[in-house]
Amino acid sequence: MAKTVTAKKRLGQHFLVDLTVAQNIADTVDICPTLPILEVGPGMGVLTRMLLEKGRPLKVVEIDEESVEYLRHNLPQLKDENIIPDDFLKMHLDRLWQGEPFMLIGNYPYNISSQIFFKMLEHKEHIPYCSGMIQKEVGERLAAAPGSKAYGILSILIQIWYDVEYLFTVSETVFSPPPKVKSAVVRMRRNNREKLECDEALLTRIVKATFNQRRKKLRNSIQNIVGKESPILSDAILDKRPEQLSIEEFIELTQKVQRELEQ
Repeated sequence: MAKTVTAKKRLGQHFLVDLTVAQNIADTVDICPTLPILEVGPGMGVLTRMLLEKGRPLKVVEIDEESVEYLRHNLPQLKDENIIPDDFLKMHLDRLWQGEPFMLIGNYPYNISSQIFFKMLEHKEHIPYCSGMIQKEVGERLAAAPGSKAYGILSILIQIWYDVEYLFTVSETVFSPPPKVKSAVVRMRRNNREKLECDEALLTRIVKATFNQRRKKLRNSIQNIVGKESPILSDAILDKRPEQLSIEEFIELTQKVQRELEQ
């Protein structure tokens, strides 16, 4: 029987050891008390134990074989069929709980946290709520408002579909081994947007193109999409820099670009 699990750098593992922090993270699921829960990267199950006490349907997905064996031997209340030895990024999330909605939670591996949230976006109709712990810098980007230094690609693409709350900051000392950065606990709730009033792929292209030149005016990036002779380049909004635009303004800009490209 495994008494502990060795943290693996390649998997970005930092095991949470502070029970108070674990309880505070677990309590974020109380916002939606009827939904089943999927925990990503349970490790040695510190958060998992708190979630089991909620009395809700719970599955965990863990890529690390050593952690899977630890959970099977040390958390008998978590049935084997609810331990999924898989890569979350490759899972078919629409097959969990017969396609019914669920809440996503975890002490997410910091090296793939953005990929986890982009996967969440692909399954946003199945995941109305998401919470958990990530690197502080990523948490700040997720929750950032227009005009702030942290506002960027991740902020916009997530906030189009989710309302983001930055709940609290977590010290490096609550992990074993401790990471080199502080952490943040965030919670995301699906907003009321049912569809996007523009081409989503084009919006993503525009957001990425403009923030890749975030110190320049929007005109510099947009002309690479519509061409240097496009009349849209005289639009006053293109005098701004990307961090000055709200999500709704990015949608309006995408609509203008889309009309231009369709002519």
